[in-house]
Amino acid sequence: MVKYSISAEEAKKRLICGNEKFVRSGSYSCDTSETVLKSAVSGQEPYAVIVSCSDSRVIPEIIFSAGIGELFVIRVAGNVIDPHQLGSIEYAAEHLGTSLIVVLGHTCCGAVHAAVHHEPEGYIKYITQEITDAIGDEKDDYKACCLNVMHSCRLISQSLGIDPDEHGNGLRVVPAIYHLESGKVEFI
Repeated sequence: MVKYSISAEEAKKRLICGNEKFVRSGSYSCDTSETVLKSAVSGQEPYAVIVSCSDSRVIPEIIFSAGIGELFVIRVAGNVIDPHQLGSIEYAAEHLGTSLIVVLGHTCCGAVHAAVHHEPEGYIKYITQEITDAIGDEKDDYKACCLNVMHSCRLISQSLGIDPDEHGNGLRVVPAIYHLESGKVEFI
């Protein structure tokens, strides 16, 4: 049995507080002192896994006011899930004791927009096809973004055998949307 460093609920509270701090302050600073850097060398104990879009405007450490070693971030366009992401999530949960997995979509997502309004070619098609499978016929970008995030959460839960109704100290997967316009993260 995996021993989690903190509960998923406590991790979610830390993310919410960090995002509120970011929205209030309008800036970002993190502790890069020699003490923090030296402690990072000896290992990591992130309190949450964030599966986020690789969009350069969405930087989880900044929007959650987190420092070095506090988040295990996996970034891929459209926050889609494949075996590589699942392996990374599994590693964080089983070996680093991280109990909360957040799939973080965002407004104005280019990958979601492309899946809704275009038919991309090349390797991008692999991403947009996954999103299209998640959203069906939805044409509203925001609703499509939410559907895509929830689909990724279901894939993670099913693939890793995570009970979505787990309310104890077990592993949890939660969907969230980052609003570029306000800086606010909405857990959905």
